[in-house]
Amino acid sequence: QVQLVESGGGSVQAGGSLRLACAVSGYTYSSTCMGWFREARGSEREGVAAIDSDGNTRYADSVKGRFTISRDNAKNTLYLQMNSLKPEDTAMYYCAVSSSPAFRGWAPNFITCSGYWGQGTQVTVSS
Repeated sequence: QVQLVESGGGSVQAGGSLRLACAVSGYTYSSTCMGWFREARGSEREGVAAIDSDGNTRYADSVKGRFTISRDNAKNTLYLQMNSLKPEDTAMYYCAVSSSPAFRGWAPNFITCSGYWGQGTQVTVSS
């Protein structure tokens, strides 16, 4: 059974930083991708960043230059370093891993890097 557990969310003032972590267990696929997604109140879930098994990364335009995604395969953990946070970054953040055993390529909103989801961690940025 695949389980993803996010941590690191919280409240921070604009301009501050947070580092999210996602511990993954029960996942055996190695050649695939993982990603971070967020859902603000009243909005649809959107892809924030994704990383494949070779370390190649993709970012939403809204977070480029501010967020960094990384993965530690030895620890089965996915990270999202968030700097220069803005009030519009306020959302529930979810990590996800692909449910496909093989990488299906990059897709809009990083949808191919999802399938199994964590429960989410809240990030609130105040002005």
